[in-house]
Amino acid sequence: MINETDLRHLRRCVELAEIALEKGDEPFGSVLVSAEGEVLHEDHNHVAGGDHTQHPEFTLARWAANNMTEEERTKATVYTSGEHCPMCSAAHGWVGLGRIVYASSSEQLQEWMQELGAKPGRVRSLAIGEVIRDTQVDGPVPELSEELRELQRRSFERKNQTEK
Repeated sequence: MINETDLRHLRRCVELAEIALEKGDEPFGSVLVSAEGEVLHEDHNHVAGGDHTQHPEFTLARWAANNMTEEERTKATVYTSGEHCPMCSAAHGWVGLGRIVYASSSEQLQEWMQELGAKPGRVRSLAIGEVIRDTQVDGPVPELSEELRELQRRSFERKNQTEK
C-alpha cells in the first residue's frame, strides 16, 4: 500500500514536524498533494501560542476548500506525520479530501505519551475511520516510527521543563 512516493512525502512531513519542534511547537507536519503529484500546500503545528486548533491537517483542509474544486479535492492526498485527530478528520471529511496517509497512528502516540508519563488529553483519540466514512486511509509506516517517537519525546521533555 505504501510506495516510494508516499515515503518521500511522509519524510517531508517528518521534516515539517521537526521544524515545528525547533520553533517550540508540537512536532506534527502535513503535506497536500494533487492527483498529478504536485505538492500544493504544506504546514506544521502552530499550537504553541495557545490555539490548539492550529493543526496542519486543519490548515490543509481550509486551504483546499478555498483553492481547489470539489473534484480536485477528492483526488488529492493528505500526507501527515501523525494520524488525524477527530477535529482534523472531520475537517478532512467536510471538505471532501481524498486519501490520507499517516506515518504514526494515534494509538502509537497514546502509547508513547503513556510511557513518558503524560496525562491523557481532554479530547478522545479516535481512528480516522471512526470519524469519517469512505476515505482511503493508509498507515502507520513502521520505517518512520522511531524518528517520530523521538520527536514526541523531545517535545514532552521540553514541555515538562517549561512547566517546572
